Amino acid sequence: MILKKFTFRLQSIVIAAALVAGCSSSGSHAPIVEYGAEREIIRGAKLKKPAVSVAAPVMKAVPRDKDGRPQVYVVQKGDTLYSIAFNYGLDYREIAELNNIQNHGIIHVGKELRLPSASTSTVVKTMVENKPLDVPVKSQPKVAKLPYTEQAVAQIEKMQEDPQKSEPVMVTKIQPKPEIKPEAKIDGITDDDGSTLEWSMPTSGTLISEFSETASRKGIDIAGKLGQAIVASSAGKVVYSGSGLRGYGKLVIIKHNKAYLSAYAHNDQLLVKEGQNVSKGQKIAEMGNTDTDQVSLHFEIRRFGKPVDPAKYLPLVKS
Repeated sequence: MILKKFTFRLQSIVIAAALVAGCSSSGSHAPIVEYGAEREIIRGAKLKKPAVSVAAPVMKAVPRDKDGRPQVYVVQKGDTLYSIAFNYGLDYREIAELNNIQNHGIIHVGKELRLPSASTSTVVKTMVENKPLDVPVKSQPKVAKLPYTEQAVAQIEKMQEDPQKSEPVMVTKIQPKPEIKPEAKIDGITDDDGSTLEWSMPTSGTLISEFSETASRKGIDIAGKLGQAIVASSAGKVVYSGSGLRGYGKLVIIKHNKAYLSAYAHNDQLLVKEGQNVSKGQKIAEMGNTDTDQVSLHFEIRRFGKPVDPAKYLPLVKS
């Protein structure tokens, strides 16, 4: 009985000592740090997050053609094959052929498209043919050669008067050496002022909106009547005829050379087909109000796909 009481008191003392020791220690819990499958307890220390270094994304340099356009384009959301071609002054069919695209209405976001070079040059070589001058030569025992000069001709005439006093002379014309000229390069790129292209007004009417680069107005707007004739501002080839570009309605795009194209938007009727060659002043459409709230023509001129002010090429009359 006495032994049981002693054991009970001893257990009480041990429990009390443990409680006192727990109270004297810090009240904060020891942090736990996990390393893979292991766990380590650090007593009396705060856990600090390890510094993580994030490398800056590496930007790939986009190879560009000598006219400034990229050689490769990554398809973005909202792009169409037609809009990409329009924005870079190209024929969408050339892009499709280069990238083996069978369905022109389907391209996938993130896909890299190779763009055809529009500034390839044609080298023209000028060959200068140097033929010897055909001069009849008489068979004589002695023949002297003199340069072709007025004095030599006079000497020959004198000999013909008295052939007994002189030996026969043959005069040869010395051919000048051909001038070496650098190879002429023809790249089809028109000067900035459009001097190599003849431009004319695409229609008549009232100018209601002017070009503005800061306001993102990419062309001009001319108001007129429904069905009014729209003509090609310059000769060229139709590279687009349809309504696949959002915001342009029924649209005609004409490519004039490797640098310039023109666009005619919001038409009521389209009168030309893709691939068709048109002359300056030829009727290509009739004015309408497709994808706009007013009967008008939206007209753009683009150089290497970048919109330029049509006022630099056309005799615009401001209202």
